[in-house]
Amino acid sequence: MKVAVRPFDHSEELQRGVDRLRKLVYPHLPESVYVAWHASIWRWLESHPLGGEMQRWVLVTEEEEVVGHLAATPQYYRISGERVVAHTPADYQVLPKYGFQALLLMRKFFRSTENCVAVDMLPAVIAVETRLGAEEAGGMQYAAKLLNVSRLPSPRLPSPVRRLLNFQEQPGETAPVYVDSEVGEQIVGEQIDVHEHVVPPPKRPRAPIPAPVKGLLNGGLQVVDEALSKGFGDRSRVEVLEGFDGSFDELFEKIAAQVPCVPEKDSAFLRWRYGPESPQTPVTILGVKDGESLLGYAVLGVTVENQDGFRDAYVLDLVALPGRRDVIRALLGEAVRFFRKAGVPLVRYRYLESPTSPQSGDLLRFGFLPRSKGRRNRLLVKFADPGRHKMARHITNWSYSIGDGEATFWVKLS
Repeated sequence: MKVAVRPFDHSEELQRGVDRLRKLVYPHLPESVYVAWHASIWRWLESHPLGGEMQRWVLVTEEEEVVGHLAATPQYYRISGERVVAHTPADYQVLPKYGFQALLLMRKFFRSTENCVAVDMLPAVIAVETRLGAEEAGGMQYAAKLLNVSRLPSPRLPSPVRRLLNFQEQPGETAPVYVDSEVGEQIVGEQIDVHEHVVPPPKRPRAPIPAPVKGLLNGGLQVVDEALSKGFGDRSRVEVLEGFDGSFDELFEKIAAQVPCVPEKDSAFLRWRYGPESPQTPVTILGVKDGESLLGYAVLGVTVENQDGFRDAYVLDLVALPGRRDVIRALLGEAVRFFRKAGVPLVRYRYLESPTSPQSGDLLRFGFLPRSKGRRNRLLVKFADPGRHKMARHITNWSYSIGDGEATFWVKLS
């Protein structure tokens, strides 16, 4: 089957094709039908100071059907103290039938951009990106905290009981093998299933806990929280901030002077990223100050209700001056307290352990437990300048939060 990569020209025909593609690729996600919301995301991305450098492509058949899409979103970074622009592959989606041709889109991305910073989870996409020139710098951590036992899944059940309750097993599949004619390499089919990571796993039923017992258990979780975090971070120092003022510029410059690789997060970027015009608004901003100087901050978000009636909480950003673990602990403790008052059952936190972020021991103290390695994001880089690339390909040189890039652009907050 013959397909071609075309620039996305904002024509009504191609726009309808991309909207239809999203619904076909993500039929299980309610937000896939929110056409207006997705349009607002692209308008917001175009409003970035570098919006004019954003590129988008579609994969089109001979019958003019849109079967794939990929964008290159630009962002400023500081690498070894120098400002540099790098692009991120974004909204990468292809119909499964055209999985092999997905390579054409990613190849177009790397031929059209000079520098790349990407955060991905799916081995299939990572394999394509690394083969086309990116290099894995390392992995991010993923921790979660349970605030309400309603999110506890039922334990694994024996097969006879599963059959009685009509819980079906999920059969495994064998990946086919394709050949890339341009480079003559074999590619396992799994490696080009670019949306495999969004296919939902089999639903596990929630534990049937009676309401009185549930109340006792949730109260017990709160008591344990207070005991674990007692004296571990002075939450009285934390205040809710109304917005991003000049103190965020000062904090960023101090961090950039000590950390070799960091997304450029001054007040202008943070207002664009989380302000009133962002699709991720509203967020809550926590901060710790010393007089007029900002020592650290956290950005918190709560999602809309999912199909099961639950909302999830996200720590989108949490950063402090290097060495100020007291500030980090204070912010982390107040974040837990905020989410508990908001009534959310689960807090998700994807982060890169660095001098500006919490350490794993801090998170354990507040009841965050590490999730499986298979659900963690990987940071990938490619810089045209050899010196910058050498610096960026070591994960220990980075300060990075999950809210800094494309990975959370599509999270719908309430």
